[in-house]
Amino acid sequence: MKTYNDIYLSTRNLLRQNGIEACDLEARILVAGAAGKSVEHLLRDLKLYTTSEVENRALDYTARRLKGEPVAYITGSWQFYGVDLVVTPDVLIPRMDTEVLIDAAKEILTGNKMDARVLDLCCGSGCITCAIAHEMPATRLVAVDLSASALEICRRNVTDHKLNSRVLCIQADATSSPPLGIGSFDLIISNPPYIASGEIQSLDRSVRDYEPIWALDGGEDGLRFYKAIIKYWKSIIRPGGYLVFEVGEGQAKDVRDMLMAAGFSRTATRKDTQGIERAVIGKM
Repeated sequence: MKTYNDIYLSTRNLLRQNGIEACDLEARILVAGAAGKSVEHLLRDLKLYTTSEVENRALDYTARRLKGEPVAYITGSWQFYGVDLVVTPDVLIPRMDTEVLIDAAKEILTGNKMDARVLDLCCGSGCITCAIAHEMPATRLVAVDLSASALEICRRNVTDHKLNSRVLCIQADATSSPPLGIGSFDLIISNPPYIASGEIQSLDRSVRDYEPIWALDGGEDGLRFYKAIIKYWKSIIRPGGYLVFEVGEGQAKDVRDMLMAAGFSRTATRKDTQGIERAVIGKM
């Protein structure tokens, strides 16, 4: 029999030998997933002996990772802004870059509108919705996505975190008019598809071959969703309300210009941990 530490070390070494930079972190996540534990509980139990079933599952997970499959899809879970989420190939894997949107929402609403009504457009896994709901317990949220399968994952995450009383999930198209009766909002927040169609094939294999392309493809110039959301959804932002977008590298100026042309009173940006302008904020 082997200890969890034995399995962790062999997994880490396999990942390292195959050029995976984050081999330490990924090995912990894979072995924890194989053992049905959190990473914290795995670290606590490293010296304990485990079963051959766990060892074999860890080997299977490692083989899948070495073929390019992302860790989040292998384990079926990922953490975003301290919130544990169910993640499947029906949704994008939440990125640390997107956490800047949660920071921006908190900055906008704290001390101003703590009980805000918030709309999360192109919600995917519901990572933004769940994080805002977790951080700001007086908010009420609506999560919107066109994909029925993505909405199912969003609903699972909302339910898992006992947020059903505060979050409504709706299927709708962000590139057309809002559904009748959806109401108005203090804040619309969106991480829409923003990769230019011609750049999809140049993405890293783990993204291109495994994550849903429809959640990445932002049209010929990468700006299709920004144009549509500003055009169709601006009308349901309350006076003095805000629109917050995640944008790709180099897109911030174009999106700010669109907001100003659409009559927003002012705009601003927020940088991610790499110093890239990642969030664009417009105020009505």
